[in-house]
Amino acid sequence: MKARLGNKDGYTTFSFGDTTVRFTAPYSLEYYSRVKEWDNGYLVVDAKYDHNRQDEEEYIDLVPIFRDLYIPESVLHDISSVEVVKNA
Repeated sequence: MKARLGNKDGYTTFSFGDTTVRFTAPYSLEYYSRVKEWDNGYLVVDAKYDHNRQDEEEYIDLVPIFRDLYIPESVLHDISSVEVVKNA
């Protein structure tokens, strides 16, 4: 299964199947540029922030977010890849 990563209105969105998880994004995040690595809940991405002209490497660990929301971590193992979507 493929997942989608994006941001909108101050939140990061992570969607897979019929589920979308939203969590607060860094205040200066403009957008995610690309997913560099996906490892069962751990993302390495390039992100554009308003205080920097160039993209920066960013790390997102979804495991503790899923735990806090009582979403089984096993769902993460079913995701084969993650793509960036604009204005998610």
